[in-house]
Amino acid sequence: MDILTLDFETYYDKVYSLSKMTTEEYIRSPLFETIGVSVKVNDRPGTFFSGTDAQTHDFLAKYNWDSAVGVAHHAAFDMAILNWRYDIRPKFIADTLSMARLVDGPDAGNSLAALATRYNLKAKGNEVQNNIGMRRKDFSPQRLAAYGEYCCDDGGICYDLFNIFAPIVGKSEAQLIDLTIRMFTEPALELDGELLRKHLDDVKSKKQKLLDAVSADKDALMSNPKLAELLEQFGVRPPRKLSPTTGQPTWAFAKSDPGFQALLEHANPHVQALIAARLGVKSTLEETRTERMIGIAQRGSMPVPLRYYAAHTGRWGGDDKLNLQNLPRKSVLKDAILAPAGHKLIDCDSSQIEARVLAWLARQDDLVEMFEKNNEEIAAGVPKQEMQHDPYRNTASNIYHKATEDITDIERHVGKWTLLGCGYAMGAPKFQAQLRNVGIDLPIEACQRIIYIYRERYWAIPELWEEANQVLTALINGQTAPLGREGVLHVNLLGIHLPNGAYLRYRNLRTQPDPMSPSRTEKVYDMMRGRTAVPTRIYGGKVVENVTQALARIVVGEQMLQIRRKHRVVMTVHDSVGSLVRDALVPQAQAYIEGCMRTRPSWAPDLPLNCTSTVGQTYGG
Repeated sequence: MDILTLDFETYYDKVYSLSKMTTEEYIRSPLFETIGVSVKVNDRPGTFFSGTDAQTHDFLAKYNWDSAVGVAHHAAFDMAILNWRYDIRPKFIADTLSMARLVDGPDAGNSLAALATRYNLKAKGNEVQNNIGMRRKDFSPQRLAAYGEYCCDDGGICYDLFNIFAPIVGKSEAQLIDLTIRMFTEPALELDGELLRKHLDDVKSKKQKLLDAVSADKDALMSNPKLAELLEQFGVRPPRKLSPTTGQPTWAFAKSDPGFQALLEHANPHVQALIAARLGVKSTLEETRTERMIGIAQRGSMPVPLRYYAAHTGRWGGDDKLNLQNLPRKSVLKDAILAPAGHKLIDCDSSQIEARVLAWLARQDDLVEMFEKNNEEIAAGVPKQEMQHDPYRNTASNIYHKATEDITDIERHVGKWTLLGCGYAMGAPKFQAQLRNVGIDLPIEACQRIIYIYRERYWAIPELWEEANQVLTALINGQTAPLGREGVLHVNLLGIHLPNGAYLRYRNLRTQPDPMSPSRTEKVYDMMRGRTAVPTRIYGGKVVENVTQALARIVVGEQMLQIRRKHRVVMTVHDSVGSLVRDALVPQAQAYIEGCMRTRPSWAPDLPLNCTSTVGQTYGG
């Protein structure tokens, strides 16, 4: 196949720009205009063209896109323009931005300019910065020629990066990049605008009630210092923590901060209402996301924006200011995402995949066998309450010293969250907070006892944490060390090598004094936030969590590609895959998709996998 490297230059100004708008909103705007576009065929010099929309279409249509690899940097942008504005789709899409995230890490700084410097390529120019607010008609021939040269240079840098990255990324991950980009550039899902507008009214009404309950205005609740003052008026000492960015004390007012969460249960009902209102106001995601979805519904079908390799574990992340990765399970927004007429959405979720991968990797063979036998019970249709190998019920049996058949639903729920939550060296306070989040309130002593029982019962998992601690020491010293089941992970100077060829990296891994207890030391690595390196604590349990999530993501990625052979994959959220299927094919498709999600990877043939699926006209079922 030919490699066609594509780069669009488009109109923008101080308001109408990608820094102020989402990619979807920008490209679908009536203000959109292509100034010019370059196409580079294989290693030949790029060709720049500037003309009317019709002329640009004719120029682009001369190339054999339907049998070519289309390459771009930030392909979600360029390939969306190619499809939405010119109705052209390449046979295969390669995105050098996504490839860079896998090869160098998602926080390495992967702009075209940064990559050109990192790989000693021709420096990226800055011509685009000189053309703000200029329509195509405003360009002189000389200025347009300079813009064309700049555009072709970008295409040349992108092509060189593609040739550097392609052998490293490999076939399967390249296919996942193609699939991820097409979820956005070739949208198939629709949105229920009326339902979204009603939901927006409900969200705003609920927020106002919270505000009214504490007689505080929005600005006071949004401001950390003002919120601290309000708490102090009620005799509450505001919780504090060390800032991960500055290392200095700051307010612990994040939704995940235990001290902040605890105030929801303060004895003073006014304090409870204040914190509830803060959470409702500070967390404006539901409101802004609903508003964005209403806008998308007015413009057309719903692109699914996902960032490939958003985390260093390889997991996808939300993108384009529409984070579909954290939609609550029963969110109205899920009900507003529709399959087109004549189709159904099949959402298939991998069951307890992290707990299964963790048990398998740690060689906790009795737990692996329990998952295997539980799979057999599920396949045989054994009712849940009669299962002898339900991992949740068996874990609860150890906690409560009762026979599995005598375990109540609440006790099973405790067993569930123990098995799912305690595998990464979680302490009792965090475990207690996690249980409270699901409506279970246990004293700290009970949580400590449960953690002790978990670690005694599944002893191989704490041993894996210790192996991971030794791996961190080995990485600091430039050595290697074993980690988990033999032949799966390989530790070398670059980090922890995964079965898909990628690495888990811990940049500038080192030992330093613990800021919370200077007499002790801790291991840290640098996470980049923009250009700032933020020291981030790392320990054995966290490494095991990273590795487990990375392996689970590889499993689901392979399954997605298997599903794609027969059905259109339109979405993935964590460990689930959403597929669009014609109504007449639903029974066969559901069986096939579930079969794919139970398929064990070649590198883990004895890993017991399972799944559940739902079928519906909406993503909510």
